[in-house]
Amino acid sequence: MSSKTDKRAKDILRLLLRHGKTSVDDLTAELTASPASIRRDLTRLEQQGLVYRTHGGAMLTGKAVYEPFRFDASFHVREERFAGEKQRIAHAAAALVKEQETIGLSAGTTTTSIARQLLHRRGIHIITNAVNIGMELSSVTALETTLTGGSMRWAGAYSLVGPAALETLNMFVMDRLFLSVTGMDPEHGATIIEPEEAAVFREMVRQAREVIVVADSSKLGMVSRAVICPPRDIDLLITDDGISEEAAHAFAACGIRVLAV
Repeated sequence: MSSKTDKRAKDILRLLLRHGKTSVDDLTAELTASPASIRRDLTRLEQQGLVYRTHGGAMLTGKAVYEPFRFDASFHVREERFAGEKQRIAHAAAALVKEQETIGLSAGTTTTSIARQLLHRRGIHIITNAVNIGMELSSVTALETTLTGGSMRWAGAYSLVGPAALETLNMFVMDRLFLSVTGMDPEHGATIIEPEEAAVFREMVRQAREVIVVADSSKLGMVSRAVICPPRDIDLLITDDGISEEAAHAFAACGIRVLAV
């Protein structure tokens, strides 16, 4: 593949990561390339498992490869809640990941969005306790994905918990951990609903050099019953621009860097 073709393919993926789907006509206009060239690019990307061809265009494989899970209403509803904010957060998070890094993705809808942002990348080792993330990344041979063992206890969570998950995490050191939460508070830190899931996330925190909480602004100031980690263990909070100035100052006072997107 020529460098020009390779660059155009990367541009197509960047556009799909922003919009989820696009048409040949839009790509032709945006990239000033012929429709025949765009179609060839899409065919190659589909063969690599990165896109799914549709009538007149393409969409990211996340929604297609992931077919068995599309009918899980509970997960889908959570995905759609603050979807735009989660997409921006995921884009900013993925931009921090460098080639040859080992990163952790906890189970969650925002971390699922991060996984989709990494579909076109290479040379990254991803460790996750989320069955759905493992499925979405399974077709991408340029990425190495390790799925922890464990048990699934709650419908729609796809989160592996228990001794097997903890044992797997003990085998790795992660350069960065991207952590989904149900509550993020300057006093109590990162929290989640289920204690068993919190135990797995805590082990991820212990095994990570940098801990990054990814949470839309609706979760800020909220406290769930199970503590993942205190504020001192969190390096960075990536959230949306709905964060209040007061909340941003409160997190900063705890030593947490805040990136609002």
